[in-house]
Amino acid sequence: MTDFPRSLIEFQQRFGDEASCAQYLAAARWHLMATHSNGISALQLQRQLAFGSYKTAWLICAKLRCSMLAPGRSPLAGLVEVDETEIACRSKNGPVTGGRGRSHQGKILVVGAVEVKDGGLGPGRIRLSQVPDYSAASLHAFLAANLGPGATATTDGWSGYPGAADVTHDPHVVGKMAAHIVLPWVHRIFSNLKVWALGVYHGLRRKHLQSYLDEFVFRFNRRRTRHAAFRSLLGIAAAHQPLPYKMLISPEAAA
Repeated sequence: MTDFPRSLIEFQQRFGDEASCAQYLAAARWHLMATHSNGISALQLQRQLAFGSYKTAWLICAKLRCSMLAPGRSPLAGLVEVDETEIACRSKNGPVTGGRGRSHQGKILVVGAVEVKDGGLGPGRIRLSQVPDYSAASLHAFLAANLGPGATATTDGWSGYPGAADVTHDPHVVGKMAAHIVLPWVHRIFSNLKVWALGVYHGLRRKHLQSYLDEFVFRFNRRRTRHAAFRSLLGIAAAHQPLPYKMLISPEAAA
C-alpha cells in the first residue's frame, strides 16, 4: 500500500481511529506472503488466516510464488559470480536426504549467479535455477537466460562455462583453495538459501523447486525495499494468466 507508515508520526496520522485500522487490516489481509522477511509456509498461512483446508493455503502460496518471477526482468550485468551447488531434497513425507560426497543421489542441482557491486564489497541482484546437470549445454543456457551481453562471468574454472555466447569468462581455478575464497558472494547466497529452505519449509522437494528458488530470489533482490515488496508482487501477479490448481500441481496436464 502506498501509504504504509514509515515513522511513529505517520503511524499515528494513518491510524487515528478504529475505523481506519479496520479498513487497513481488511485491505492488507494478504500482505503476509510478501512482507514476512523469510517467507511463510502454507501451514503457517492456514493457521494465521484460519483456513479450514491446507490445500487452500497451499494454492494461495503457490499462486503468489509463481507471481514472484517478473516477466521481462533485466539480466544481470557487469561482474557476476557464477557457481553450482547441490541441495539435499526430501520426499513428500520424509526427512531431508542426500548422497554423500559428490554423489548426486537425492540432491537437487542448482546454478546461481550474483552481481558483484562496490568493487567486491557487496552483492547486487541474484539468479538461481535448477539444472539437470553441470554440462556446457545446461550452464550456457543458464548464462544466456540470466546474464546480459557483455557481462563477465567469474567462475571456479569448471569446464562447462567457457564458450558461452556474449559472455566474457573469467575463470579462477580453485585447486586446493576453498571455493568460497574466490567466489565469496555466490557461496554466501547458497548458504543462505539452504538455511532458508530448512528453516521455512523444512527442506525442499524436486517438484515445484524452481518456484521456491524464484521466491528466494524475489525476497533477496528486494531486501532493501521490503515495504515495496507487496506492491511489486501485486503488479507482477496482475500480468499473469490465471493459474488453476490443476495447472499448478501438473503443468503438463493443462498444456
